Amino acid sequence: MGRLFGTDGVRGVANADLTAEMALGLSVAAAHVLAEAGTFKGHRPVAVVGRDPRASGEFLEAAVVAGLASAGVDVLRVGVLPTPAVAYLTGALGADLGVMLSASHNPMPDNGIKFFARGGHKLADELEDRIERTYREHASGEPWDRPTGAGVGRVKEYDEGFDKYVAHLVGVLPNRLDGLKVVIDGAHGAAARVSPEAFARAGAEVVTIATEPDGLNINDGCGSTHLEGLRAAVVEHGADLGVAHDGDADRCLAVDADGNDVDGDQILSVLALGMKEAGTLRGNTVVATVMSNLGFKLAMEREGVELLQTAVGDRYVLEEMKRGGYSLGGEQSGHVIALDHATTGDGTLTGLMLAARVAATGRPLAELAGVMRRLPQVLINVRDVDKTRVGSSARLATAVNQAEKELGETGRVLLRSSGTEPLVRVMVEAADLEQARAVAERLADEVKSALG
Repeated sequence: MGRLFGTDGVRGVANADLTAEMALGLSVAAAHVLAEAGTFKGHRPVAVVGRDPRASGEFLEAAVVAGLASAGVDVLRVGVLPTPAVAYLTGALGADLGVMLSASHNPMPDNGIKFFARGGHKLADELEDRIERTYREHASGEPWDRPTGAGVGRVKEYDEGFDKYVAHLVGVLPNRLDGLKVVIDGAHGAAARVSPEAFARAGAEVVTIATEPDGLNINDGCGSTHLEGLRAAVVEHGADLGVAHDGDADRCLAVDADGNDVDGDQILSVLALGMKEAGTLRGNTVVATVMSNLGFKLAMEREGVELLQTAVGDRYVLEEMKRGGYSLGGEQSGHVIALDHATTGDGTLTGLMLAARVAATGRPLAELAGVMRRLPQVLINVRDVDKTRVGSSARLATAVNQAEKELGETGRVLLRSSGTEPLVRVMVEAADLEQARAVAERLADEVKSALG
C-alpha cells in the first residue's frame, strides 16, 4: 500500500479515493499524534480549518471539523480562503493546527487535505508518517480514546479571517501600486475575493476574470494552468500586467503588458534582484528546484546571486530556506516563498510583490523579466505507468544517460514521479527546441514501455 501523504498533503478523487471517513479519521489521527508529540503542551488545542470552493470541500470540511472536535480540539472555521491564508491565520491566531481542504491546481473532482503545524508551517515527514500510521491502525478497528462532556471540541465561525489576511498582505508591501492596472485571474478558486481586494487596497486598478466560483468551475480553463484568458484580458484592457492563481492560490504566474507569459523562474529573478537591491535577500541566495530553467541559473550567476537547487516540491525549497536562513525561494510553476512574510507559497503575495517592483522601478514587467532568457524546455507527463519504479529502472537509467551525452553541456534531462498526480514527468532542456522535443518524446516512449 502506497504512502497516503504526497509532497503536498493527501489528494485523490473526492468521495472515491478521498472519502468523508478518511478525512474524519486523518483529522482524529492528527490530533492524537500532535498531542503525543507535545504540540498541545497540556492546553486545550485549537485548529484553523479552511477550504477552497470545490463542491466536495463542503462535506470534507464537515468531516474534518467533526473529527477534530471529537478528539477534543476547538475549531475555528475560516471558510473559503487560500491555503497561505490558513497557514498565516494558524500562526497569527496562535492555533496548534491548521487544516486546508484543496487539491490546488488539480481538476474539480479531486480534493485534498493539508495539515499545518503550530506557526503555520508544513508538517515534517516524520509527523505525517505517524499520522498515517495511526490512521491506518484505527481504520482497521482499534478504538479511539474519545473525550466526552465538556472535553469535546467546540466549533466557531471565524469571519475576521478574510480582512486579517488581506491587511497582512497589503501591510508587508514595500510600496503602493497606485497607477498600475492589473488583471487578476482567480481560477474560480480560493483567491477569487482575496486577490482583487488586496490589489485594490494596495492602490491598483483591478480587472477580474474567473472570480465567480460555483463549486464546479475551479481551474476549469482558467487560472495558472490556462493562461490564454489572462493574456487576452491584459491586452484587451491595456493593463500593465496580469496575475493568475491556481485553485488554492499558493501559486502565481504572470503576463506582461504585451500578453507574454512570465513564469515562476522569471518572477523569482525579478524579486531576487529587487530584494538584493533593498538588502533583504538574505545570504545573497535564492532557493529553487532542479526543474528551474537553465536560463534562470545563468541569469543569477551573471547578477551575482547564488542559486541553491533542491528536489521538486515547495516543501523541499522551504526546508532548504529554513536550514540556511534564506528569504526567497520557489518553483518554476509559480510557488514562490517570501519567508519574511509567509510560511508557505503565497500566490497573492507573490503577485503583489511583483506588481510593487513594477511600480517602484517604473519599468514594464517585460523589461524586468528580461533579466533571464528561458532556454527551450519540453515537459511531457506520462500517465498510466508505475511511477514508483522510475528511480530503479536500469533501462530508464541507460536511456537518460544516452540522452545526456547527446545534449552535452547545453542541456539536461530530468525524470521524476509526480508527488501529487499518478504520472511520471519527463523534462528535457536544450539550446534548440526541436532537439529538446525529440529527446523528450523518445524518453517518454521509453517510460511507457519500461513502466507501463
